[in-house]
Parts: sequence; structure tokens; C-alpha cells
Amino acid sequence: MTNQATLPFLWKIGAPAGQGVMVTSLAMSKIATRSGLDIFDYSEYPSLIQGGHNTVEVLINLDQPTASKQLIDCLVCLDEKTFLHHQHRFHKDTLVVFDPKQFEPKTKSTKIALPLQEILVDLKADRIMLNMIALGASVALLDGEIKLVHQMITDQFGKKSAAVANKNIECAQAGFDYVWQQYQELVKPVLSRGKKPVPTLSSPVMTGNEVFSFSAAAADCRFFAAYPMTPASSILGSLAGWQSQTGMVVRHAEDEIGVINEALGASFSGARAAVATSGGGFALMVESISYAGIAELPIVVFLSQRPGPATGMPTWTEQGDLLFACHAGHGEFPKIVLAPGDHKEMLDLTLKAFDLADQYQTPVIVMSDKFLSESHRSVDYLTIKKASQMKIDRGKTITSTNQKPYLRYTNTSDGISPRLIPGQPGIFYQANSYEHFADSHTTEDAAARIVQVDKRTKKQTTYLKKDFHLPQVIGDLEQAKIVFVSWGGNKGPIEAARNLLAAKKINSAFLHFTHVFPLDEQKIRPLFKADKQYLLVENNATGQFGQLLRQQTGVTIEEKILKYDGRPFYPEEIAAAVTTIVKNTKHLK
Repeated sequence: MTNQATLPFLWKIGAPAGQGVMVTSLAMSKIATRSGLDIFDYSEYPSLIQGGHNTVEVLINLDQPTASKQLIDCLVCLDEKTFLHHQHRFHKDTLVVFDPKQFEPKTKSTKIALPLQEILVDLKADRIMLNMIALGASVALLDGEIKLVHQMITDQFGKKSAAVANKNIECAQAGFDYVWQQYQELVKPVLSRGKKPVPTLSSPVMTGNEVFSFSAAAADCRFFAAYPMTPASSILGSLAGWQSQTGMVVRHAEDEIGVINEALGASFSGARAAVATSGGGFALMVESISYAGIAELPIVVFLSQRPGPATGMPTWTEQGDLLFACHAGHGEFPKIVLAPGDHKEMLDLTLKAFDLADQYQTPVIVMSDKFLSESHRSVDYLTIKKASQMKIDRGKTITSTNQKPYLRYTNTSDGISPRLIPGQPGIFYQANSYEHFADSHTTEDAAARIVQVDKRTKKQTTYLKKDFHLPQVIGDLEQAKIVFVSWGGNKGPIEAARNLLAAKKINSAFLHFTHVFPLDEQKIRPLFKADKQYLLVENNATGQFGQLLRQQTGVTIEEKILKYDGRPFYPEEIAAAVTTIVKNTKHLK
């Protein structure tokens, strides 16, 4: 085989909604992982059940990719629209797979005519199985093993029906065989370049939402409620499917108001509780977020962002809810906002969120977005195993007390009072929405009000002293002239962009924030030096983290790279913007 392939390799598939491209792409991601490679994949789809255009791209590499890339190496077109929408991302060696009975692509790239309809008719298979023919053909083009395809299909369909599984295997085999018979000279050694042998416990392929779900279970979350809202919806399905193993109570409530209040009821009873939603659902929760603040109830809120305002673009991505989350709820009370940048951070910060919620008896919001929530990555099995064994810290949660009367909201030096789980005979307290004395009885007394506000506010000081983490510094901050500043899911594209810039001899560093609210001015300001060019990178139109940084620390970042079309950043876009800035800035040349 003389045909060469450069890794990372980007495989992409597109089809009308309902044609099964999500199933096909996930199978490709798992096949690549089981071939000893690592993957990053991302899907795009409209909010339609039928008739929309769905695509998924899978980036395959020897090491873990942190983002996708712009140029497509293999495009599988299950309709002409896929070709028309994505041909601008071809290079001269792109493989274009199409059915000649549907259309003939006008391109100088390499064409692979795959008679999908003919194969389907010959096999007397259902139309939905076109994607399996395409999967088999794709694995052949990427020099993969057909036995892995058979195994994936058996895993996917075997429990439903052996006949359905066998027919899908037959379709995949036909696509695989056709490529080897007709296009053997175009086969690219991609899947065959994996690390051998593949470990028995290979890296599972997980979305960010699945990682959050796993971490919530590992953190001993006992109650979860949600009303389905893209892109957070899949968490409800995952946790509901695991109830028999975890014992977690999982509730599909009537709306987001019911969701948050059910969870706070569970929290009051002593159970670790969490909810998940997107911007519109979070908007309905904010009154009860305030209630959690004054009643000092722990709650973990998973907020996965999509473009707004209102319904906006329900199935696309953006980072437009940061300031809303940080300032959500009327009145003044402490809250903590965390923003994982990748699947490993989602694992760690979700576990931490449950501990912090208990320790500070306050809402903790875990920020995600569609890009992070729905992208798949290969996740290291040992990392997952280690996370499942982590020790839980519930702070000042107690199950009994000798204090009579029990002072639920007693003033303490760190602002945190011992929280008694209800049920001890002879001990009573309230957790209502009114201001209160230390013994929890309602009051409008001025002095008592000041004591309780100051007490709650001290929690923030304690958090900044004990649990706030500075941004991760990626690269050499002293040597770099260009310093990226960002948060959340932009981490992967920026890391990849830094590699592209390094190839052009442009040295950069990256301040990646995960603990985004509150911020510690005294710890952060030394990271910003006068001789550096700082670039704010955000997936929104107004540079919300930049505004938050200025508000909390006084640091102002003038140069911004912003994207707000519903799509995530490609590394090439960031690198191109930086190259232009360097070219036009005298002291950076």
C-alpha cells in the first residue's frame, strides 16, 4: 500500500435527520479507540426530527486530540447537501464518498463512488441501514478491521434483535468489501496505525454530559431532577438508565421550577442533589437559587449553554450565559461557578462541585456548553476508576447535636454553620425563605439582618482563601509574547492553535480559567504583565469573561477573538487571528 495518510485524520459524515449518522459516527469513534487510537468528535444538527441536515466529524490521532480541525480528509455524503455544505473544507487529497445514483460531486478531490442504493436493494435491507454500508466502507478506506465493526453492531443492536444485528453486519460487510474490491489503491493507513496491542480495558468513548453523569454518581448524588433541554438533556437519560446500579432517585419533573424545588427539598433532607438545564430552564430556576442562598442549602446546578436569547438556536453552541450564572438570583449571597475545559476537568470539577456545595452550603454551578457537553473523547479508564474511589467531604454536615436550642445559622468565623440533617428527636429548625435569627426563626430585625448577611458573605472570603484555584498556565508565561485568556470548552481549540502557532515560530502561553466566580484579585493580577499581549478568546459576542475579570480584579483585556455564530472555534481560526495581530503589531514581530 503506497497511499499515505497524515494524522490527525478528520472523517466526517452527513445525512438528513433520522438517517442514523449519530449512531454511525459513535461507532467510528469507538472503532478508532479500540484500534489503539484517540478521538475527538463533534455533531451538528438542527432542532428537527426529520428533514434537517445532520453531521458528525471524528478526528482520529495517535494522541488525544483537543479539538477538531478545518480541513476534512474523508467526507461521507449520504445526500448531496452534505457535499454542497462542506466542500469548502476540502484539500486536494480529500476522499469524497457518494452514491452515483444520487448525485455526481464536482470536485478535484478524490471521488469514491459507493452504490449505496444498489447494495441496499441487493441485500433487501431497510433504508435506515445505508449508514451501516457507509460505515463498513469508511473502515475499509481507513484500513481498519471489519471484526471491530461487527462487534460494534452486535453491542448496539444485539440486545434488540439478532436478526436486526445480523442484517446490519451484512450491510457493513458489503460496504467494506466493495471498497477493497474497487478502491484498494486509495485505502489510507489510518486505523491500522494504532498502538498495539490495545489494552483489554481500553479508553471508553464519552461525551461531556456522560462524564458529568458518571461523576455525579461517583460523588454520591442521591437525587437528580431535570426537564429535558438541549444540550443538557442526555444527562437525564444516562442517570435514569443507571438507577438500578446507583440507587439514585432520578426525576423528570413537570418544568424547571419543579426541578429546582424538588432538588432543594432533597438537599434539605440530607441527600446530595443536582439539576441540569440550559439557559431558558436556568432562568426559571433563579428565584429558588436565591432561596438556596438564604436557606444555605447545598445544590449543584449543571448549566449547559446554547445560543440565546429566548429559544435562540437550541442545538448549537455558545458561551453566552456566564454573567447570568454568576449574578443569578435576587439579593446578595455567595455562589461558586466552575467551568471545565475538557472531559478530564469535567470529571474532577463535578466531584469537587458536590464537595463545595456541602462545604459552603450554597449553590455551585458547573458551566458547560453544547461543544463540551456533546463532543466525544477517549477517556482514560484508570482516571475514571480513580475518580470513582475518591473520598467525599461533606464539610460541616452533622447527623446529631447536643446544642439546645439548635442554632442552625449560628455566626462562625468562616461563615459556615454546622448543618444538621433533619430527624433528631427534639430538635427543630426552619429553612424558609425569610431572613432569620441564628435559631432559624423569621425576623425583620436590623441587627440580626446585618449579622446574617455578614455571616453568609464570609463564605466567599473563606472560599477564596481555601478553595479558589488560579488559572492553569499552559506554556511558558515568561517567554511568551502572546498570552491567551479564556475559560470553559475553548481550552481544546486554543491548545491546538498554540501548536499551529509554534510551527510558525510564534511563542504563546495560555491562562485557562476553571474557577470563574468569584475571582481573587490579589492572586490573579500578578499573572498580567505590561510586556505581554493578552488575547481574550470567547464563544460569545461581548467578551463576558473579560467583563467579569475587569469587574472582579480590575484587569482589562483590549484584544479579543470572539465567535458567536453557534459554532465552536476551529484552531485554525484562532491561529489565523493571532497571525494577523502579530503582523499588525510592531512590538510582537
